[in-house]
Amino acid sequence: MKKIMFLVLMMTLFSVADGKVLYSLDFTKQRDGDAKAWLKSKGMIFKLDANDLDMKFSAGKLVISTESEEAGLFGVEFAKANYLQNIDSVKIVWGVNRFPKGADWANGNNRLSIGALIILGTEKLSSGLPMGVKAAPYFFGPFIGEKERVGGRYLGALYKEGGRYYCVSNSLGKRIVTNFDIDQKFQQEFKKPTPPVTAFGFQMNTKDTKGGAEAFVESITFYSK
Repeated sequence: MKKIMFLVLMMTLFSVADGKVLYSLDFTKQRDGDAKAWLKSKGMIFKLDANDLDMKFSAGKLVISTESEEAGLFGVEFAKANYLQNIDSVKIVWGVNRFPKGADWANGNNRLSIGALIILGTEKLSSGLPMGVKAAPYFFGPFIGEKERVGGRYLGALYKEGGRYYCVSNSLGKRIVTNFDIDQKFQQEFKKPTPPVTAFGFQMNTKDTKGGAEAFVESITFYSK
């Protein structure tokens, strides 16, 4: 059994290593200090309460935190010529230092300390609101959760048609390396060819929770097949 597990692990590592890097963002070389100006210089768009979140570079990490109830999203929207075609997987190096108290996806409080948001294609799908309000493309949302089942698949209150969330870890205070297979997950979920990655971002949501949250990201790298 140990030999089989070792072979599976090695196959996973080589499949990631063999893929071509389509896009990478690495925070490990940044000097300590406020991070927002640098992020915006790299094309990051701040949405919702993102400007109210504390973002700083510290010890080779982008550290994101809040002491209050905020819902912030920041990320990159690619120009059409720069869509990440023939996408295979994404590797995220990140972690959580503090979970928001009260986040509980099983009971409908879909809050998180840190999650990625990976937008696929441009086809607009229903948000679940009437009259096509806030329709959006397919997306995946891997996240680190305190109470959620690792490997578990979750739906949000909206975007049930095209949005899927996956808990990738429950660890606290540890550096987590997440290898998320975008192509495989998309074909399993939606039974059609995987569209290109057209945008990505990170989100923190502490609405309806207590105690705030703190998380960090070291890097994110997208690979082709």
